[in-house]
Amino acid sequence: MDSWAVSKPVEDERFGDRLTGWRRERGDAPLADVNRTIAIPRSGPGARKLAAFIGPGYLVAVGYMDPGNWATSIAGGSRFGYTLLVVALVSNIMAIVLQSLCARLAIASGRDLAQACRDAYPRPVSLVLWFLAELAIVATDLAEVIGTAIGLNLLFGIPLEIGVLITALDVFLILYLQRLGFRYLEALIVALLAVIAICFGVQVALADPQWGEVIKGFAPTTAIVTNPEMLYLALGILGATVMPHNLYLHSAIVQTRAYGGSIPEKREALKYATIDSTVALMFALLINASILILAASAFHGTGRTEVAEIGEAHGLLAPLLGAAIAPTLFGIALLCCGLNSTVTATLAGQAVMEGFLDIRLPSWLRRLVTRLVAIVPAAVVTLWYGESGTAQLLILSQVVLSLQLSFAVIPLVTFTSSRAKMGALVAPRWLVIFAGVIAAVIVALNVKLLVDFALG
Repeated sequence: MDSWAVSKPVEDERFGDRLTGWRRERGDAPLADVNRTIAIPRSGPGARKLAAFIGPGYLVAVGYMDPGNWATSIAGGSRFGYTLLVVALVSNIMAIVLQSLCARLAIASGRDLAQACRDAYPRPVSLVLWFLAELAIVATDLAEVIGTAIGLNLLFGIPLEIGVLITALDVFLILYLQRLGFRYLEALIVALLAVIAICFGVQVALADPQWGEVIKGFAPTTAIVTNPEMLYLALGILGATVMPHNLYLHSAIVQTRAYGGSIPEKREALKYATIDSTVALMFALLINASILILAASAFHGTGRTEVAEIGEAHGLLAPLLGAAIAPTLFGIALLCCGLNSTVTATLAGQAVMEGFLDIRLPSWLRRLVTRLVAIVPAAVVTLWYGESGTAQLLILSQVVLSLQLSFAVIPLVTFTSSRAKMGALVAPRWLVIFAGVIAAVIVALNVKLLVDFALG
């Protein structure tokens, strides 16, 4: 019998339950070199246990505020003011639901999303999903490579071409930090996020936005759907917020925690992992909203409605806000976002390649290969277009991510709603319905975008 068509019950010794809904066994654990390396207290107050789970959510949150998000938020804020804040809010709610399903899938089955697709679908289907996932990661890296290179250029005058090459060095940073322990990698990410938050807090205070209009911006409006240009930017914000690679990443790094295999231990792990990701994503919403508010206040409010280039936004902040420190803070935040995003995208690339293809390579070689697969196309495109086309490339990359999102979300919702695959931790019916509506909205918006594009 073909190994892709194993239908007998699979005994998962690590997790102590019989999961009958998979076509084949899981194989190696996701990100095996760091799997189950972070101890969880077996007793004591809940705060200690929660503290042990804090980390993966912030690595995921990084993907929700990457340089691609900056491009769509700056373009949306300068063009339409505060109107698209509601898109950032709705996208964040979608993200919270989907990331909680990722944690549920990982904890219940011991699989990340890539492994789950490989184990549940016939090989041709899983290979197609792998290709689409790699395409999404290339689009992600395109945004992150450009963003980091622009940040280096704005702060230190490093040419864009050299900055692109420097971003490839993050793989060595990951290797070094993971040799020390996965907690060190998480600490670096959280520290950079704190710097980003401080930078934007100061910039928004300098911009002095109209807070009444900000509140109105979180109210829904039909113009977002009826205006093709606004819909294009809204889908860009959606693609920049709910990113396919984050779904693969979260379901892998949740399993760095050494929670137990019993059902009560799994339920407890799911509770703390969901709290971690939810709080982290609310922080991401704060940053994303700050970018859009800054653009709306500094650019749209002064009649500069065509600002879309990150470099142009950087140059205009000082004269518009009247503070020389504003563009420096902008550049520092951008560089921190780019560094954070390239690190997490590299981990996501490793999870996708290992999970779908079930490859076995030394950890340094795995990371180098997955980094090159993503960065080479991004570097070629960046060097070809140069600085003149960075804004259009960044926004286009986020729309590509939005189009790819359905191919990750639909399997995720399908798996977590199956009792045969999830056992006692199957998603409750209300959550399945909510997630199904989110998937339907994503598909419908993407279909409308394609129709609008076909009709010119």
